[in-house]
Amino acid sequence: MLALAISSDSSNRLKLTEADEPNCNANEALVTVHATSLNRGELRLLGMRPDGWIPGQDIVGIVERAAADGSGPAAGARVAALVDQAGWAERVAVPTDRLAVLPDAVSFASAATLPVAGTTALRTLRHGGDLAGQRVLITGASGAVGRFQIQIAREQGASVTAIASARHHDDLRHLGAGQVAESIELAEGPFSLITESVGGKSLADAIGRVAPGGTIVMFGSSSGELTPVGFRQFVPGHEGARLQTFAYYTSGSAIGADIAWLLGLVAAGRLETRVAIAMPWTDIGQALDALRQRSFSGKAVLTMA
Repeated sequence: MLALAISSDSSNRLKLTEADEPNCNANEALVTVHATSLNRGELRLLGMRPDGWIPGQDIVGIVERAAADGSGPAAGARVAALVDQAGWAERVAVPTDRLAVLPDAVSFASAATLPVAGTTALRTLRHGGDLAGQRVLITGASGAVGRFQIQIAREQGASVTAIASARHHDDLRHLGAGQVAESIELAEGPFSLITESVGGKSLADAIGRVAPGGTIVMFGSSSGELTPVGFRQFVPGHEGARLQTFAYYTSGSAIGADIAWLLGLVAAGRLETRVAIAMPWTDIGQALDALRQRSFSGKAVLTMA
């Protein structure tokens, strides 16, 4: 089968090459991949992994062979999944607890935007508990995760403040943000839950806006800046607040169930996905350049046809 594998001989560190067919464990279904989407974390992995390694986490496609233990969907089912690696290939072995069946109303391209970004949004927000009536602040809100966070928090009854550059403000209001600002310093706090993906000064400012007993969930550092953190940033005024780190791969099981919940919202018209770029996987170099340059808002989707 064909796969996009790490290659130091290529200008974009990737090469379309022949790869071994996946070996499925008893609890794994063999999925023929129709589309995938790109995540910023994959950019970092391209520079770290050895030649021959196959990246790719978001996959959608059709079950070619059901799991031998009888779990999961039957052959022929349209599915979405989150895998740790090897998603940029024609076929992937997927544990059935990481699979969700696509509703008829949801396209492959739309579903491909959900696994990493959607489950990250959902699981970071869970650190706030019952969000009904809470004030939630979302930094980096114009990114794929932030866009989902706004909508899910609104769906759960929260009042949402979004931080992003001015050109995104109308869009984020449309998604459900009650307040938008270009910096945390301009946001009207305090907030019981803050999701923070920028780092540096943004994280320091978030500490100044968290309510006593509130939570800041750190799930990224797009600025690349470090943040000095000290006790005096929390007292007085933010007593009992906590900093919580988040990584999807340590966030618990039942990823498939969460993807299914998100797909249900999409099918019901209550969660908007955005495919900003769609192109064949042979054009991945162009898509990676656009992702590095942050030249779009939404997700880049690659098709495997």
